[in-house]
Amino acid sequence: MAEKGIPSWPKVTIRLYDDHNAEVKIAGRSHPVNHHDPRQAAIQLVSERAAQLGRPVKATAVESDGASWPLIIHPDGQVESVDVDAKSSKPIWPIIVATIVAGVLIAATVIYLAVLRPGGDDVTKPTVSPKLPELPAPSVGPDQFAARPVPPGWTANASWTVDINPDTAPAVSPDGKEVAIITPDEKIAVFDSAGKVLWQDKVPRGAETPVYTTVDGKRVVAVVAPESLYYWAGDGAEAVELDLPNSATVQFFGTSPLVILSGDAGASVVTGGALKPLPTPQRLTTLLLAEADKALSARYAGPLYWDQPDKDAVPVMPTLPKGATAIDHIVAASPGRALVIYKTKVAEQVIPAVVDSRTGNAVAICPTVAPNVAAGWQWVPDDAHKVAAWGECLINFASKKTVYSKDFEPLSITGVTVYGQNNSNLLFGTPGGPFRTMAPGTARPWGVAGTHAIVVHDGVLYALDKPK
Repeated sequence: MAEKGIPSWPKVTIRLYDDHNAEVKIAGRSHPVNHHDPRQAAIQLVSERAAQLGRPVKATAVESDGASWPLIIHPDGQVESVDVDAKSSKPIWPIIVATIVAGVLIAATVIYLAVLRPGGDDVTKPTVSPKLPELPAPSVGPDQFAARPVPPGWTANASWTVDINPDTAPAVSPDGKEVAIITPDEKIAVFDSAGKVLWQDKVPRGAETPVYTTVDGKRVVAVVAPESLYYWAGDGAEAVELDLPNSATVQFFGTSPLVILSGDAGASVVTGGALKPLPTPQRLTTLLLAEADKALSARYAGPLYWDQPDKDAVPVMPTLPKGATAIDHIVAASPGRALVIYKTKVAEQVIPAVVDSRTGNAVAICPTVAPNVAAGWQWVPDDAHKVAAWGECLINFASKKTVYSKDFEPLSITGVTVYGQNNSNLLFGTPGGPFRTMAPGTARPWGVAGTHAIVVHDGVLYALDKPK
C-alpha cells in the first residue's frame, strides 16, 4: 500500500527490547509492554489508536539490535511494510510474523463472532478503559492564608493547601466538585472539594493550565502541552492524546476546544477522539469559538456563521434592538452569546447588545454610549450564564436587566459576584445590587469548590473556609 495520504501524526515508535518487553511511544507518550508476544501486543495497542482516529497510522518498529523499518498499521490490526532501499540489510521477518499474527487474530475473532460465540453474549458491551498508574500523591495539608486580605465572605483558614506549578493556575469544575492543577513535578492532579486526590497523570514539561471543557457531549479536563492536546474523562481513565500540527494553537473560549492552525491552514474541532477539519471559512470572517463539533465565526458587520465538518455553513443574522439602525460590528463571543455594537440615528451613539448566537435575538441591551467608550470595554461572563459584565455594563440575565456603572472595569466573576475596579478602588457586588470596596491587594477566588474559595499565592493553592 502506498503511504501517500496518511498523515505523519501521531508519531508512533515500537521499540522491541527482548522476547517479552517492548515500548510503544505515541506522540511522545510511553506505553510499556510486557507480553509473551510483545510484537502482537504492540500492534494491538497501535491499532486501537488507529481505530480512535478512524484511519491507518504510520509507525517505526525498532528491533533490539537497532534495526528499524517503517510500517502502516490499520484499525483492524492489519500491518503493512513500507518499501525501503533494496540494499538495506534490515531483517523483515518480524514484519511478516507480526502481519501473520495480526491476521490470525482477526480471522479468529471473525470466526468466533460469526460461528462460535454463544448466543447470549453481549458483543456491544464496551471494554474497560485502561486505568491511570498509581503515582505519589502531592503533599496536602491545612494552613493559614496570611499573605493578602481574604476575599469578602471567606476566612483566612485554609482546610487544605497544595503546591502548584507557578506558571499555571487552578481550574475549578463548573459544578464546583473538582479542582485541577499542574503540580511542580509535572503532573495533573484532580482533587475533590475536600482536598482528596481523585486521580493523577503525568504531563509533558511545559503543560499549560488545565481547563474544564466538553468533548463529544461529556465533561473533560484538558491540558495543552507542546505538540499535543490531552483530555481526561475522569474516574481514572487514561487520557486521549491528540497530536497538534506544527504551530497550532488551542483556545477554549467556547464550550469545547478549537484548534487553530498556522497561517491560512484553517481550524479543527475535536470530535470522536480526533481532530476534524472545519470547512473553508466564509470570506472575511474571524473564528470566535467552538461548541461541540461546531465553530462560530463572524464577519465584521455580520452575519455570524456556524461551521461544522462536512456541512454547509449556517448563517445567523443578529436582530436589531429598538433604536438601532444597523450592525456596526461584532466584537466577540462566549458560550451561547455574541457581542454586537449597533449603530443609531445619532452618529456618536451606539447600542452595545448581547445576542443569542443561535438565534441572533438580543438577550441583554446595554445603555447607549459613545463608540470610543464601548471600544474599551472588556467582556467577563460567568460560567453559568447568570450574570456578566461588559465593561461599564453590568448584566443580570435572569432578570434581563442591565445597569450602567461609570468607569467600572470588570476583573473576574465567581458565582454571581463580580469583582472589578473603579479607578484605584477594588469593588465587588452583583449586577443590580450594591457594590462595596475591598482592601487593596485582596485575593480574588479562581472559583468555589464545595464550601471553599480557591485562591493562589506564590505557587500555593489555598482552599479557604467560610466563617462558622
